[in-house]
Amino acid sequence: MIDWNRIRELRDEIGAEDFAEVAEMFVSEVDSSIDALRGGPDMGTLAEDLHFLKGSALNLGFAELSNQCQQGETAARGGHPETVDVQSIVAVYDASRQEFLNSALVKGAA
Repeated sequence: MIDWNRIRELRDEIGAEDFAEVAEMFVSEVDSSIDALRGGPDMGTLAEDLHFLKGSALNLGFAELSNQCQQGETAARGGHPETVDVQSIVAVYDASRQEFLNSALVKGAA
């Protein structure tokens, strides 16, 4: 679900203190986007919304979320936004977020 090697790499690159700030900013921004999806996605901007989430997820090692957003973005760009399993994307984010925030690697950065 989470690419822990990517997270370690990022933490090593930017340092623990900056990593904590990046992690906090990531969670805050992605929480807002996920909340918008929870409330009912805008089918007109779904591809762009998923593109943003995919990039954010990939940068911080949320591999499964990134994969699901990629699939959803492809479907939405292909003219089939109604086929995107938004609830599955939200569920993967919720589970990934919980695992991420509970990890010693992240807790040790704060």
